[in-house]
Amino acid sequence: MLALRRLRAFFRAFYASIVMALGLSAFAVLCLVWLPFAWILRPLLSDGAESGAHGRRIGRRFIHQGFRLYLGFLRLFCANRFDLAALDALRNTPPQVLVANHPSLLDVLLIVSRLPNVVCVMKAGLMNNILFGAAARMAGYIRNDGPLEMILQADAALAEGAHVLIFPEGGRTVEFPLDPFGQSAALIARRANVSIQSLLIGFSSPYLGKHWPLWRRPELPLRWSVRMGACYPRPTDVTACTRQMERDMRMALSAQLGSSIS
Repeated sequence: MLALRRLRAFFRAFYASIVMALGLSAFAVLCLVWLPFAWILRPLLSDGAESGAHGRRIGRRFIHQGFRLYLGFLRLFCANRFDLAALDALRNTPPQVLVANHPSLLDVLLIVSRLPNVVCVMKAGLMNNILFGAAARMAGYIRNDGPLEMILQADAALAEGAHVLIFPEGGRTVEFPLDPFGQSAALIARRANVSIQSLLIGFSSPYLGKHWPLWRRPELPLRWSVRMGACYPRPTDVTACTRQMERDMRMALSAQLGSSIS
């Protein structure tokens, strides 16, 4: 019996390693396939305000479809399970600032795979990444290294009819369930005169989280979910709104983690 358990453990570990390699390789291939098109199309679709907005929408649509295809690959070949249907309610809503917790590198993919017109606020290093920087720039994604420029670009994206996605923790979560929030989301919403919709990302394992090395194999199957949190009207007091969002999301995520453990 001991030998059989060891054999099963070996095959589970081997399968998880293969799945991890497949998932990461598929994402790299997806980025490489779109890269030359983003290089070629971006200058052709950015001449003038109207064509520039049209080009950004095309860029966002391609990223949406690519991420949707990629999650389908993970579902079919890599033992991933996704519960993302709650996001469909946002597809035809007016422009909003979307805020979410950030447990993993996959969080943007989960949200954008269901919403075709989302502009993400990204770390500057990711915007410069050779694999997906060109696609992100074509889609009008926003760098986070210049606070004033970030707010102005987010305001412009909302005026074009897009949702703006920001992770107010400023990076992947270090201390679960949630790290302290910055005020950027509330500042953007106040300037653009829009509401804020919170999203709660759930997971079975912190795979590709802040403390999860890229080469560490996952525990399968992986389960991911996104559900709707509270919606906040256009803030008048940025500090109070930020504290309220953090408090509400922390309580909801703590309850979510508690129920998953039990």
